[in-house]
Amino acid sequence: MPRAKGDHEARRLEVSEAVWRVLATRGFGGLTLRAVATELGATTGLLTHYFPAKSDLLAHALDLLEQRTAARARRTSGPGLAAVRNALLDILPLTAEATDSNRIWVSSWDTALADPALRADYAGKYARGRDRLRDAVAAAQERGELSPGDPARIAAGAQSFVLGLVVQALLDPEAFPPDLQVELLDDHLAALGRRG
Repeated sequence: MPRAKGDHEARRLEVSEAVWRVLATRGFGGLTLRAVATELGATTGLLTHYFPAKSDLLAHALDLLEQRTAARARRTSGPGLAAVRNALLDILPLTAEATDSNRIWVSSWDTALADPALRADYAGKYARGRDRLRDAVAAAQERGELSPGDPARIAAGAQSFVLGLVVQALLDPEAFPPDLQVELLDDHLAALGRRG
């Protein structure tokens, strides 16, 4: 008897969850049909119905990463320095969920660097993030909460600082626990406020 459409969708969701768990524990380098099948408790043959080739599995993983990143809850605040701080806090691996997402993003960089179209897509994502941050920096400057200077350059520096902090926190979580990450970010923002 053929499976109902709802059964197929439920199974696809189970497969997506297994893909996410493999990504979170092994990164893109460890993403294989066999690893997903083991995580799912299924055969690789079953997975080939969803992903006929590794490239299909990789495309699904990237889509899943994009969807989960877009759906993640964000801090909200009014304009000014609080908005800058919250935007940067949203990037850091301060929770288990944010740590998984960051681990997956960082592990996907190698894949992006090897694929010109994907590399351009990632560069665009980071550029849009800098643009949003630039606008928040400009608003904070108008309120007198940050020193004068080129908002785009300040945003690029802040984004780079936080991405570097992400990498260090992922590689050495004991040396960079969440409370220290927040303190380091606050130190960085305080230094931006004193410049000039």
